Amino acid sequence: MHCRVRYSQLLGLHEQLRKEYGANVLPAFPPKKLFSLTPAEVEQRREQLEKYMQAVRQDPLLGSSETFNSFLRRAQQETQQVPTEEVSLEVLLSNGQKVLVNVLTSDQTEDVLEAVAAKLDLPDDLIGYFSLFLVREKEDGAFSFVRKLQEFELPYVSVTSLRSQEYKIVLRKSYWDSAYDDDVMENRVGLNLLYAQTVSDIERGWILVTKEQHRQLKSLQEKVSKKEFLRLAQTLRHYGYLRFDACVADFPEKDCPVVVSAGNSELSLQLRLPGQQLREGSFRVTRMRCWRVTSSVPLPSGSTSSPGRGRGEVRLELAFEYLMSKDRLQWVTITSPQAIMMSICLQSMVDELMVKKSGGSIRKMLRRRVGGTLRRSDSQQAVKSPPLLESPDATRESMVKLSSKLSAVSLRGIGSPSTDASASDVHGNFAFEGIGDEDL
Repeated sequence: MHCRVRYSQLLGLHEQLRKEYGANVLPAFPPKKLFSLTPAEVEQRREQLEKYMQAVRQDPLLGSSETFNSFLRRAQQETQQVPTEEVSLEVLLSNGQKVLVNVLTSDQTEDVLEAVAAKLDLPDDLIGYFSLFLVREKEDGAFSFVRKLQEFELPYVSVTSLRSQEYKIVLRKSYWDSAYDDDVMENRVGLNLLYAQTVSDIERGWILVTKEQHRQLKSLQEKVSKKEFLRLAQTLRHYGYLRFDACVADFPEKDCPVVVSAGNSELSLQLRLPGQQLREGSFRVTRMRCWRVTSSVPLPSGSTSSPGRGRGEVRLELAFEYLMSKDRLQWVTITSPQAIMMSICLQSMVDELMVKKSGGSIRKMLRRRVGGTLRRSDSQQAVKSPPLLESPDATRESMVKLSSKLSAVSLRGIGSPSTDASASDVHGNFAFEGIGDEDL
């Protein structure tokens, strides 16, 4: 739970954004009512406000604005009743090493990331290659990734408001293309961070290694040949991937137990078939037309919820529409508490692909302070605001075009029928490529 806000506060935010950017840029705001609202009308307004916030967040101009993000940061701090003061915040490296940084409780994600980089002596031009992640430490010591910390939240407040020692903040590389490793490996600190993460991923079983490869890696470790170790690791399956906890998908059949990994511009689904045979299917991000995250919430009082589902428990799903073959799109749904993190991974993979296509540099993806406020770099602005999808193939025109107002999250009560995604509740993928059977 990020924050609680009243209708009047959101209306004030809307008015401020309208003054700065003009009414024609903003989505419609739910109108005021003259009389008291019925419970049904209250719920309808809540859903309308949810859609409004998602639409603003996904607009490249509005969603990156300091007005929008500072509103959410202030609301988070006020809701959690955390005074502004200097504190020590613990950030973990991938190998479990602890880094203590002195920050303000009101410091945003970018500030905390810069503080960690300064403590590690990581150069400014490499900060953009790393991000902070909120994780849950499981009983076996492994990390379950909750989400990448965003610019609209305060890391100290986010982790302490969960009121559990199992939640931690972890520093991890934020890019997917291993070609960027060369930039990081030029620096001693960058090399050590990348090496520690890779060793940790191999030990967790996230990177797939044969016995012979494991022997070679062990030999290089003993020689402390970090660059050679990483060069070999780069050739391994699932190098640089982020693995999620075991979950359920409806592919290749309903209620299929799978392990999902994200990396190299794809989602990988590993499943164990009868007879314990391990199979893997890969879904390329460039073949995903769009995706959505849905959150099934308990129905209002008086309604019966699903058996065995505790009050307040939320069921999250990530669904994406995939080009299975020429002119055949199919929805694939993954049910996982980490669905939001999966969506964040998809978005960052798309962003990275768009940077490469536009000839931009990942070094420029780091936001810089200009006149006391945070601004996205020119290259990131270009990435965040691509044109609406247009297919080069006229026969696929209807399949590829999307509405200009897209919402990433829709809410429905448990037990309500699931409907097909419309343009109002899906997140468009600007890296989608309508390619043919020969590339399947």
